[in-house]
Amino acid sequence: MNSEYVASVNSGFFYLLVALVLAFITVMCFVFLVKSYRAGIAIGMDRKVLKKAIISSATFTLLPSISILLGVIALSGTLGVPLSWLRLSVIGALQYELNVAEIAAQSVGLSGLRLSEMNMTAFVTIFLVMTVGILSGVFCCIFLLKKYLKKVQSAPKKEGGKPGFGDHATTCMFVGLCGAYIGSYVGTLTSSGNYVPLAVAAVSAIFMAVFEYFTNKKGMAVLDNFSLAVSMLAGMVAAVLMSL
Repeated sequence: MNSEYVASVNSGFFYLLVALVLAFITVMCFVFLVKSYRAGIAIGMDRKVLKKAIISSATFTLLPSISILLGVIALSGTLGVPLSWLRLSVIGALQYELNVAEIAAQSVGLSGLRLSEMNMTAFVTIFLVMTVGILSGVFCCIFLLKKYLKKVQSAPKKEGGKPGFGDHATTCMFVGLCGAYIGSYVGTLTSSGNYVPLAVAAVSAIFMAVFEYFTNKKGMAVLDNFSLAVSMLAGMVAAVLMSL
C-alpha cells in the first residue's frame, strides 16, 4: 500500500482546511434559512406551514444523501477522505465526481483510480480537473441561466402536445452520456475481454429500471429517493462478486 501518499491526502492540516470551508458553507445555509423564514413571516405565511416545510425538507434530504455517502466512500479509498468529503459536499455531483476523477487519472497515465498507482502529482491533477470542471456550471448559471430558462419555458410541454426544448435537451444529454460510457465498456470487453464494467452497468440499470417501474407505473414516488443509492450498491456488490 502507498502509505506515504495515504498519510499525505489524509493529513490533519487537509482535514482542517476542508472543515473550515464546510463550516463556512453550513453557516451560510443557516443564514439563508433564517432570512427565508423571516421573509415568509413578513409576507404573512403561517408559522406552522413554514416549520412543516423546514422539517419535511430536512427529512427528505437525508434519503438522497445515502448515495452521496457512497460516493465519498468510493472516492476516499484513492483520493482520501478530506477531498472526497469536500467535493461531494459543496457543488459537486456524484455522477460527475466519480467519472471525472476516473478520466483525469487515466489522462496522467494511471490505469484508473487505483491506490497502488496513485502519487501526489496525479492527486493534484485530479483535484484540479474536478474543481475546474465543476466551476463551468457556476459560470454558466451566472451568465447564461436567465437566457436558458427563457428558452426552456418558451415551449412548455402540454398534455398531448410535443415536448419542449428542455425535454429534448435533457434526453440528448443523458443519451450522450450513456452512449459514451457504454461504448467504453464495450471497448474494454472487446480489447481485453474484461466483461465486469459492462456487466456491472447492466446490473445497475436493471435495478434502476425496477425502481422506475414502481415509481412511475405504481405511483410509489417515495422509492425515487432510494433508486440511485440502491442501484449503486447493487453495482458495487456485483463488481465485487464478479472480480472474485
